[in-house]
Amino acid sequence: MLIVKKMLKDKPAMLGLAIVLLAIIIAVIGPYVAPYPQDASASHLMRRLRPPSAEHILGTDNLGRDILSRILLGTRGALGIALSVVGGAMLIGVPLGLIAGYSRGPLSSIIMRVTDVFLSLPQLILALALAQLIGASLRSAMIALTFTYWPFFARIVFNETRRLRASLFVDALQGIGANRMRILAYHILPNMMSSLIVRATLGLGFTILMAAVLGFLGMGAAPPSPDWGLMIAQSRVYLPDAWWYVTFPGLAILVMVLGFNLLGDGLRDILDPKLRRSR
Repeated sequence: MLIVKKMLKDKPAMLGLAIVLLAIIIAVIGPYVAPYPQDASASHLMRRLRPPSAEHILGTDNLGRDILSRILLGTRGALGIALSVVGGAMLIGVPLGLIAGYSRGPLSSIIMRVTDVFLSLPQLILALALAQLIGASLRSAMIALTFTYWPFFARIVFNETRRLRASLFVDALQGIGANRMRILAYHILPNMMSSLIVRATLGLGFTILMAAVLGFLGMGAAPPSPDWGLMIAQSRVYLPDAWWYVTFPGLAILVMVLGFNLLGDGLRDILDPKLRRSR
């Protein structure tokens, strides 16, 4: 209840939560509420590049498809990519961070040096290189983003594990003969969940942005997928006349990323007061 009360008092966090909940709802019911659900792939050349109107609230694109419908239909894909990438990164980074943080010796050093190498490289450049190596597709973009994001979780878990390993309760557990896996799974990991939740929430927004960049550069979803980054890439040719074509997909990315960032900042303030942002 205390966490809920603190959350309700944090207006930016509540705004972020509202945006995220709205995005989830749209992802679920998008195909049923989109004005033109067939415009996920259909073309209507007779109504191409129409400005916003009562018939097409956000206008149409170069193939006559309703932009509002494609944004609504693309929400599910954006959230699906973000959840898959962050979930995959956690599956890789969390176990490696636990092993490196709890153990000592060459294994811990090797894991963290590899992590540092990944962290030292610009994530976008590394993701582009991996996506190009695997082959341009939505699946390759997700794999590339996963393998460039896991070091962030590994570093957080490593630091938290090292801190908790020096605690008295860990010494007591070792003294009564508790094995390493039990200590890590039932005692150390639960005590760092707040940090993982904050990182995952912020990571969802960042991954949506990175996926849009890869789509914009032709390394993500392929036409006619209603991908926001791909929509922006296709709209460049028609600027500045068809301003609505690039504006509304860009706003969708902006609002979604902003929502996750506001929510992540709010959760950080509540779950980790040491990192409380200044107001």
